[in-house]
Formats: sequence, C-alpha cells, structure tokens
Amino acid sequence: MSARSLRHYEDEGLISPGRRSNGFRDYCPSTIDRVFVVRSLLESGLPVRLVRHVLSRPAGGPDGGADAVCEEFLGEVQRYRDRLAARIAVLSDQQAALDAYLLEARTTAP
Repeated sequence: MSARSLRHYEDEGLISPGRRSNGFRDYCPSTIDRVFVVRSLLESGLPVRLVRHVLSRPAGGPDGGADAVCEEFLGEVQRYRDRLAARIAVLSDQQAALDAYLLEARTTAP
C-alpha cells in the first residue's frame, strides 16, 4: 500500500489511523484489516461513496438492522453494476462501429 493511498483513504473518511506522539500515523491491526477491505471494494469498481456507506454502518445488531443495511447496500451495488453494464454496452457498440469503419476504409483505400 502506498502512503498516498493510505492518506487518500483517510481523507475520504474510510480509515482513521491513530497518531503517535511524534504525529506519525499508527496503523493498528484493525485499521490494517479495514485497509484491505477498502482496497478490495475499490478495486472491484465500487465508488468511494458506496464504500464509505457500507463501512459507516454497524456490523450487526439484535434488531435486524444489519440485514436491512445489507439489502440496501446490495441494491445500490446492483444498480451501480447495471449502470456499468449499460456503459459497457454503449462502448461495445461504439467499438463495433469503429471496427466496421476501419474495415470498410481499408478495403476501399486505393
């Protein structure tokens, strides 16, 4: 993990490392574990907003609230995935159109 990435995660409110007396950041094991979760979620394409949303929620509780949060989060992830799939479809169509243009241009070039 680069120091820049860690500072970015901290600036975005995704992690909260402690501070030593000299002002240096102190990454305890739970913060390190959280960094791995954050990195995994971001690498899977989720925007920081969704990662922050899921990490800001309580991990569980007897009132069943965690199930509702999980469903809400999964719904947001599904909507994000659907928007991504739509963008991919548009890009694929554009790529196919460019391929057809290039093929036509090459076969008709003098």
